[in-house]
Order: sequence, then structure tokens, then C-alpha cells
Amino acid sequence: MTPTSRSPNPDTALPAHQRTQPESRGRDDRIMPDLDSIFAEKGPLSRVISGFRPRASQLEMARTIAAAIASGDHFIAEAGTGTGKTFAYLVPAILSQRRTILSTGTRNLQDQLFTKDIPLIRASLSVSFQAALLKGRSNYLCRYRLSNTLESGLGFSREDSKALNLIRRWAGKTRSGDVAEVASVPENSPLWYLVTSTADNCLGQDCPEYQECFLVKSRRKAQDAEILVVNHHLLCADWALRDDGFGELLPKAEVIIVDEAHQLYDTASRFLGLSVSARQINDLSRDVVTEHLQGAPDMPRLRSAAEELEQSVLDARLAFGEAARRGAWREIAGKPDISRGLNRVLARLRSLKDVLEPASERTKGLESCWRRCAEVETNLKKLLEENGSDWIRWFETHKRTFTLNRTPFEIAHEFEHLMSERRATWIFTSATLTVSKHFDHFKSALGLKHARDAVWDSPFDFSSQALFYHPRNLPDPASPQYVSAVVETAIPVLKASKGRAFFLFTSHRALREAAEILEPRIEYPLLVQGSQPKAILIEQFKTAGNSVLLGTASFWEGVDVRGDALSCVIIDKLPFASPGDPVMQARLDNLRRRGENPFESFQLPMAVIALKQGVGRLIRDVDDRGVFVLCDPRLLKRSYGRVFLDSLPPMRRTRSIEDVESFFKAIPQPGPG
Repeated sequence: MTPTSRSPNPDTALPAHQRTQPESRGRDDRIMPDLDSIFAEKGPLSRVISGFRPRASQLEMARTIAAAIASGDHFIAEAGTGTGKTFAYLVPAILSQRRTILSTGTRNLQDQLFTKDIPLIRASLSVSFQAALLKGRSNYLCRYRLSNTLESGLGFSREDSKALNLIRRWAGKTRSGDVAEVASVPENSPLWYLVTSTADNCLGQDCPEYQECFLVKSRRKAQDAEILVVNHHLLCADWALRDDGFGELLPKAEVIIVDEAHQLYDTASRFLGLSVSARQINDLSRDVVTEHLQGAPDMPRLRSAAEELEQSVLDARLAFGEAARRGAWREIAGKPDISRGLNRVLARLRSLKDVLEPASERTKGLESCWRRCAEVETNLKKLLEENGSDWIRWFETHKRTFTLNRTPFEIAHEFEHLMSERRATWIFTSATLTVSKHFDHFKSALGLKHARDAVWDSPFDFSSQALFYHPRNLPDPASPQYVSAVVETAIPVLKASKGRAFFLFTSHRALREAAEILEPRIEYPLLVQGSQPKAILIEQFKTAGNSVLLGTASFWEGVDVRGDALSCVIIDKLPFASPGDPVMQARLDNLRRRGENPFESFQLPMAVIALKQGVGRLIRDVDDRGVFVLCDPRLLKRSYGRVFLDSLPPMRRTRSIEDVESFFKAIPQPGPG
């Protein structure tokens, strides 16, 4: 499909007025391979990729990225679903012979790039290069902590003992130490914490297992790799320059490609902030007890100080009240019980630090605990005393724990600084970066003043493959009857689609209410987020072939279900972030103080991008057909509705359920299985 007017001429990279001369480091003819033949119908890619079809948008995107890499200009690309953006950036990056870091949104996407996409390109182009996959430290077995856990004498349930034995046997034969290899032990098992390390508890070069450390080996491979696959968390961890005992986390690169770039802002904000959690402190306390037994059994005060700290954390959690909540700091600033509880935790941290200091000379483990204790004490003190205007302070409580946080109002200046230090060519890409075909929001959030950009629409024919149904007569989303009205509206749609639907919600409360109403009303299998792990729900959805899956934010993106199993996506309302969220509210207030309109400059663009992600679940292939249902009446009643409509694929729109029924009657209706 022909790109929009914002796309550059492939022969000249971009029009002169869009080029960024100061950033360019001079054209380099190492890149500019014969991309036309590579992406041709009978080219090398077609010989190794089943069902490969030439796409003009994919070829042009590859040409433009090749030109950006050659000239050294930063570049932003929005590529609609089906463009084939992964190969459009991988091929020119690999052929450029430049050291490249590829950053993705999730570990699953990392694995797909490294185990599937990169090997396909290597085979098709017959090129030789060294690639490596690097994940965060919690993804690798820690031999030292596994040994400590096996020797600790801690009491385990029968189930946990069985799982620990599985991990022990696997540890003796694994080459990578990647915990994903042990699929039989759940990802959320508490055992993984006991046998993996964190930046806090890692001993670094002082660890007796350092030479055999899986993380060290992975990072050594990463330093030598020409193509390194990481995720945004790792990219931002390197940016935060955390001293974790290994020195520089990522190697210097000439090209940095950020896929799923719409997720980068949130990830970067977390890493630039500061947090102290009850779990972090309790983990420290328990590690002190373990290290005391092994390295300083003659110092009983170590154990009692650690236990006193753990008790103070429990008391502080109780002071917050029973309810799990997330709120601004001002909500707790005037509460004397909470203030006393947190200051008691701070005092207990100081006491433990004082006891750990002389013990730290005994073992590297105790020395590590001492350093961790001092760091947590410093960070908690900062959080309790912070009065600056550059930060958002907020808290979050769960059933047994709490977290105190400090988040920056904005990260644009910091990200600009990062890019200037990295001295690499940065490529940002995603299917959802623009609002009404403009990158203003994305550029402003990350400070990308001089980056060039282009948009390639999806090559899928949405006008014939999809129908956009916007129901009539729904109440205002603030109405107490709204969820029940949405479900009543959805039932005839689900009957017409014979299940095969994602029913997506903007809140867990709405999801739970809808599930209760819907369960006795439909004959199709009902899968509800939270009842089982996400991966299992998706697999069940694909296998059944006629399920209705109810989900919230995590199902709006990163889920790829092709074919008949998913033929309908229903969204309850426009996905505006909750104004009650403390970070969101603080950012909106900050924008108002600066004289900006927070709705237009922040809330609306974020909601548009989120909606585009939700719509993107529907049509995943050239043969897919489906109905998109958006229930929110504000789409046509409020002036901002036009911004949403202008940002969505060009689907035929209707307000008639009869059109929905006719659409499904005109396409095959497979049964279950």
C-alpha cells in the first residue's frame, strides 16, 4: 500500500526540509544493499519464509531505514499491522555491518526475534554475523543462590520441594541458565526469587560462582555480538547506569532499533524514578538471616535486627489500612500512624546497617547485605524527605505489601541526553505511534526534536475485511448501568459471530461485572483474565475456536491470533487513563501549571494510541475478516471523537446490528475446534 504523504521518497531518503543536518554523520556506502531483489517475489526471503508475499510498504520501509542508518539520522516509523516491519528493519540492520542493539517490548518478542526471525534472515541471505540474546538478571539461574537455598534448611511445601528438585536437576545440564527452559515450574513461583539474583543481592565479581555465572556468560556474548536482542527494561536499566557489579550492562552500538516504541516512555519513567518496597526490605531481612547462619552464627544480633526490621515493615503495612489502593503522597502525608510506621522502618534499617557493618568483613554475602541495607536506607530517606518539584511521589498498597515511589514529571530532557551520549543512530518503530497521522505526542514525550519520520499504513484492506459497529442508545460511560448496557449490546454481536471474540475492558471492575452478567447468557466458552495465566488463556482461545475472552490492558496489545478463532473485538469504552491515578493526575496538574491543555496534549493522544492497539488485535492477516465494536457514545457526541476516527484504519462503519449479522453470514462460520 502506498505510504501517506509523510513517507519519504525512497531514492532520496526524505525531502530536504525533513532532514536533520546536525544529526547526520555523513553518508556511508557500506549500507544500501539491493533490497529490491531481497524482498522480491522470488527473492531469498521467499525461499525460507512460508507464504512470503512482496509488500511495497515493507520494501520502502526497509529502504528508508537503510538510508537512515547510512546517513546517521534518527528515524521514527509507524508501520501498520501486516507491513512486515520486523524484516523491514532487521534486513538493513544486519546488512549494514554495524553493531546493532534491537530492543523489544517483551521477553516473548525477544525470543521470537532471536530464535525465529534472525535465523531466517541468516539462512535466506547466507550472511555471517554473531547474534546474542540478553535478558534481565531475573531470567537467569543464580548458582550461588540455588546452593544457598538447597543448604538453608528452609521448610518447603511438597509442591515447592518437587519444583526445587526439578530446578536442581535442570541446573546440572542447562547451558544458558534461562529459567524459561523450565516450563513446568510456574513463572510466578516464589522459588524463582530464591534461585535467581537481583541487582540488590548479586555479589558481582566477589561471587564464588562468578566464572560459571550464566548471566556473566550471557553478558560476555552480548559484548561480542554484532546483533544484540534486548528488551526495553534492559535498555533502560543500562541507561539508569545501575552499578550492579558487572560494569557496563550493554555494549556500545552504532545502531539502536526500538520496536514497540510506544511502550518506551512508561518503561523509561519507571527506571528514572525511585522506589522502595516492603518486599525489597523483607527480602533483605531474609537474606541477612541466611547469611548470618552461614557466615556469622556467633552474632545473634544480626538475626534479631533483621526480624525487627521485618516486623516494622508489617506494622507499617497495617498502618495503611486493609484496602489495596494506589494514591498520591498527600493522602498519607498527614496520617501520623503511617508516618510513624515508615519512620520506624527507617530506624530499623539504620540499626541493621550498624550491626551489619562489622559483620560485613566475614563474608561477601554479608558485605552485600550491608551495602543493600545502606542503599535502601538512603532511598527511603529520600522518599520521606523529598520536597522537590521535579518528582511525583505516590504509594501503592497490596494485600501484604506496599511500595513508595518517586516518578519524574517528564523524561524528554533525560532521553535527549541519553541519545547524545550514545552517539548511535536511533530507529523507533511501532504500529501505533501517531495521532491523526502526526508524531507530535511521541516526539514531545521523548524529546525527539530532530528525528525524521514516516507512516506506512497497513496493507490489509480494512474496508472489505472489517466492519466497524458503533451501537446506538448506550448511556453515558459514567452511568452505573453502563456495563450492563454494554453486555446487553454485545450479546447479539456474540451470537452473530458465534463467539470467537475478544471483549476488552478499560478496568478490572467492569470486566468482573461483565463476566457475572455474561456467563449464564451465552453458550460459548467464557475465558476470563485472571482465572489462568495469560499464555494458557490465549492457547485455550485458539484451540476452542469459538471462545469469548474477557480481558483488560494486557490483552489490548502483544496478542496475535490469526484466522477464524478471533473474528470480533468488542471494546467497552474509549481507553482514557484514570484521572484518579496519582501519576497521571500529577502530570496533568503540571501541564496546567505550564499553561498547556493536559487533555489535548497528554490524555487524548495516550487514549488514541491505546485504542489503536486494541483495534490491532482484529485483522492480523490478509485472509482475516472481523467486526470491531466500540460501545462508547462519546465517540460521536464529543468533538474529540473525530481524532479517534481519524486515527483508525479505514473500516466501513455502521450503527445497525443487522449489518453485523449480514457481515458474519457472508463469511465462513466454522464450528468449535
